[in-house]
Amino acid sequence: MNIGLLSVSMNVYSTRRIMQEAEELGHYVEQIDHTKCAVKLGSGKSKIYLGDEDITNEFHAIIPRIGTKVTRHGAAIVKQFEMNKVFSSARSSSIINARNKVRTLQIMANRGIPVPETLFSINPDNIEEQIKLLGGAPVVIKLQEGTQGLGVILAETKKSAKSIIDTFYKMDTSILVQKFIEESNGEDIRIIVVGDKVVASMKRRSTVDDFRSNLHRGGNTEEVKLSDKEKSMALNAAKYVGLGVAGVDLIRSKKGPLLIEVNASPGLQGIEATTGVNVAREIVWYVERNGSKSKRRKK
Repeated sequence: MNIGLLSVSMNVYSTRRIMQEAEELGHYVEQIDHTKCAVKLGSGKSKIYLGDEDITNEFHAIIPRIGTKVTRHGAAIVKQFEMNKVFSSARSSSIINARNKVRTLQIMANRGIPVPETLFSINPDNIEEQIKLLGGAPVVIKLQEGTQGLGVILAETKKSAKSIIDTFYKMDTSILVQKFIEESNGEDIRIIVVGDKVVASMKRRSTVDDFRSNLHRGGNTEEVKLSDKEKSMALNAAKYVGLGVAGVDLIRSKKGPLLIEVNASPGLQGIEATTGVNVAREIVWYVERNGSKSKRRKK
């Protein structure tokens, strides 16, 4: 099978691992920098170019690893591959949905998946009332499109919360505000879903001086056993967003597990090291099962 791995660099651990596993399984795999791709419309059939090379019919399947800064362009490239009947491990619309935290939480809440009490607004005139709706401080303030723990702030007092929220509103920055779940103790759970199964899970714990548990912020990890409800939530979350490969983040509260985020391009380094699971191979197997049905064939 010919697989296009959409990633800006081979220096990324996850990109290298997926390529390694795909090649070991006998596939032709090529890293495609989607930021250097262009789509030509009109004057006949739509085409996808990498520089001046026509790659429209080069692949049976693609595995998108789209970064935050180029979400819209990356999703547009994925969309064109989809329109050309190439299988993608993540649909273009799903990439866009997952990248925006509010959109993800709206989908989850509408489907009955428990999420933390969350509020989003652009009104700077009633910030105090907004905080009160969440039960008062402390609250967690998040950029709607932040990743790796960036743009996540714990406001411990009403005064600091009002100041931070007001600043973001005045900067026209899209945020959401969530009730702080104190009993989570700076821990969350990252679950990797591939296809219709949970393949790996780990608990992430924050450092002493930072409530954020993300590995990129210096958090610690350990393998974790999931409850049936947590497994079901993760599988349904990936399904409802529409992702074949997803990183689903949960926290444990007094009321049970709560979903906080769904990631369309989950990092593999931490979870493979923590669990010993070959997640990259699971992804390639998933693409094998589905990409073989593609109508496209390499020239």
